[in-house]
Amino acid sequence: MKTSKSSQSVYSFVIHYHKTVRPHYDLRLEINNTMPSWAIPKGPTLDPTVKRLAMETTGHDMDYRNFEGVIPQGAYGAGAVMIWDEGTYIAEREISKGIRESITDLTTSLEVMQQGFHNGEIKFILKGKKMKGSFALVKTRGFGPKNSWLLIKHKDKYCIAGYDAKNYPKSTKSKRTIDEIAGD
Repeated sequence: MKTSKSSQSVYSFVIHYHKTVRPHYDLRLEINNTMPSWAIPKGPTLDPTVKRLAMETTGHDMDYRNFEGVIPQGAYGAGAVMIWDEGTYIAEREISKGIRESITDLTTSLEVMQQGFHNGEIKFILKGKKMKGSFALVKTRGFGPKNSWLLIKHKDKYCIAGYDAKNYPKSTKSKRTIDEIAGD
């Protein structure tokens, strides 16, 4: 959801935990009224020394950000889906090596995110319940499949050494675990 507050642009994000044959976390960022998605097998981290593989997957429409439940067997993506984290984000851009600025103008923010997605390097500040601070998604070049990206946590006040998503097993929406959601 885009909101405008005194020329500030705020976009939504969600991280779903998806319990399928290969459990993973799906990071979805709102860009131009759709949600490009990246599957993160080991989950996101607040540890800046750890880079996480993030495989670009099929994007979703905006309504999917609110989905928590079970996708039935036989359907694409069958399995339980939990809203592991959700919130808003602000686009960033690097103005010099290691120095980033927040983009608060609505038009410029959209342009920066679209161009970053196209170029394979997106920078943003997450304002979630579990994930906070500055991050980058960088497309790998020269190794791994074509849809391989890395999720990187920038150093800031939200860093936590050793942070593991598995240590936070409850939904930010329903406060249930993935097994409780699967049992419904």
